[in-house]
Amino acid sequence: MPVIALVGNPNTGKTTLFNALTGLSQKVANYAGVTVEKKEGTCHDQHGKLMRVLDLPGTYSLSARTPDEVIPRDVLLGRRADTAKPDCVICVVDASNLERNLYLAVQVLDLGIPAIVVLNMMDVAEARGLKLSAAALQERLGVPVIPMQANTRQGMERLRVAMSQAELPLAKPGVHPLALREALAKARERLDGEGTTHGSLTLTGTASLLCSLGPDGSDAVADIEAARELMDHDCPGWEEKLVSSHYKRIGELVRDATEQQAAGGPTATDKLDRALLHPILGWVILGGLMTGLFATIFSVAAVPMDWIDAGFGWTADWVKTWMAEGDLRDLLTDGVLAGVGSVVIFLPQILLLFFFIGLLEDTGYMARVAFIMDRLMGLVGLNGRAFIPLLSSYACAIPGIMATRTIANPRERLITILVAPLASCSARLPVYVMMIGVLLPGGTGDVWMKVAFMLGLYALGTVGMFLFAWLFHRRLRSGSGSAMILELPPYRVPALRAVLLRLWERARVFVTQAGTVILVISVLLWAATSYPKPADGDDTDRLTQSIAGQLGKTIEPLIEPLGYDWKMGIGLIASFAAREVFVSTMSILYRADDPADDEGTRPLQTLLREQKRADGSPLFNGKTCLSMLVFYVFAMQCMATLAITRRETNSWKWPLFQFGYLTVTAYLAALLVYQGAGLLGY
Repeated sequence: MPVIALVGNPNTGKTTLFNALTGLSQKVANYAGVTVEKKEGTCHDQHGKLMRVLDLPGTYSLSARTPDEVIPRDVLLGRRADTAKPDCVICVVDASNLERNLYLAVQVLDLGIPAIVVLNMMDVAEARGLKLSAAALQERLGVPVIPMQANTRQGMERLRVAMSQAELPLAKPGVHPLALREALAKARERLDGEGTTHGSLTLTGTASLLCSLGPDGSDAVADIEAARELMDHDCPGWEEKLVSSHYKRIGELVRDATEQQAAGGPTATDKLDRALLHPILGWVILGGLMTGLFATIFSVAAVPMDWIDAGFGWTADWVKTWMAEGDLRDLLTDGVLAGVGSVVIFLPQILLLFFFIGLLEDTGYMARVAFIMDRLMGLVGLNGRAFIPLLSSYACAIPGIMATRTIANPRERLITILVAPLASCSARLPVYVMMIGVLLPGGTGDVWMKVAFMLGLYALGTVGMFLFAWLFHRRLRSGSGSAMILELPPYRVPALRAVLLRLWERARVFVTQAGTVILVISVLLWAATSYPKPADGDDTDRLTQSIAGQLGKTIEPLIEPLGYDWKMGIGLIASFAAREVFVSTMSILYRADDPADDEGTRPLQTLLREQKRADGSPLFNGKTCLSMLVFYVFAMQCMATLAITRRETNSWKWPLFQFGYLTVTAYLAALLVYQGAGLLGY
């Protein structure tokens, strides 16, 4: 099967093109040895031949200087044992910013791999007053050049025709100055016979980041450093000369391909940025968007949530009607359906959150959020680029921590990894919604109060993130800070198909998790609450005598100052597998001895509000609910995040520190809320 690699700068529509080519026939994993996302899919060319497509991480150059930039270079050079060297490369170029994008394209074409250049976002270029000639650029480069609009699939057929060619022509080679060519040829002997272009790419990269060097990697790095010293001696300033040579060629290409220059007036993007990047109005707009997002999550999602709840309730009633009493029936109704159903019910809210995030990303607004946040991030020792991984962490901390590989400064990268779990991820959303629903039992009239609570929780986590980033910046003095250089892409209409594809992937992952981790834990919890069976059929203290009850009673003195009983303690422990497991745990434990729930499955929030303490007072009173919410704002409670931190830092020191400081902070914050509210007479 032929292998085709998509390469391009960030924000060129490369992933949109990948989704258009592959549709649902794609899979996402990580490259072996590194947590950099690896996207693969299959598509058919014009003749129906099956092809394998790789979506390589976005990069501005093959001269790798950050870990994520190493991947495209090494895949194209055939250095990765886990990824086949591409038979063809599709260079995706932003037509509205041709000169900057062609730098990467020229480097790729010089590798001697069959290639196709895609001039994407032609509509944006035309809106800016640019008229480009794909034919002229094709003549100068010697490879097919296809004008496209990937978001509307315009130009897709021409691309498939080009992909169907049996043998694509190789690009016309670029010519470097004589002194530079001679110096590169002399250094070639140090690099085990690599060609001139391959050698220049290796030399201009950061030697310590070289990938796929095998067991003798240290020797290879030493050879590269020796070759660099030789280049410095024979051709002083060779790196600048190499870049200058590329840009000289690019300037000629752009002049030949541009038939009409851009108009001088402000574009629609410029006009929107005057408001969205305003130092005051920009924050107001951002706050309004977040408020609207959470209001939608609480209001629009209510209907499908009711459907899901009714569906699981009907299924439980059906099982009770057609199955005889016994452990198997109890396992299905009180274990599987109660546990999984109590989490799946929040799927509409999670999907709405991801849908809005996808829209904001595809419009280009997320880059503006990073720009707005740059000054604030600077106060805590980071820059706006660190906000992109932190912003991703509001969906899930795992890809957020993985995204820190784009941060070149090691100190800033470590700080970002340590504070990323403080972003309230989507796994916390079921816990937040459940506890807010217990605290505020009103109907739609309380929507805005619930929105205010939700915004407050997200704000509390964000403040904690900045506070700890500032503290770590004060302690981790090694290295210097870095300035942010960030591209602000033009605003564009989001590709709904691409957004829905990502939404489908998120839904699949969530349901898969509900069908594995949550299901397994639900079954284990049911067993722990059901066994050992009480003697002589005495059910009066059945739950307390169970395995879960005995474990919970053991840890109860530790959590009692927070306002929690032993069942909540079991929920805290179980949720370390995944935060949303807390909801299924509460459902199983509090339904286990609920005599009023024999005829059906009552809403979990109603069940929790009816729980009483030994003195007859409500168990889930206001201060207990607030204490629990604050605990989950700060708590680590995620085993997978710790594993990613271990992998990214290559040490157990930092994940253990991360778990320790977040757990202590969560406990002390929850203690302060509960005891402080008690002292105030609440």
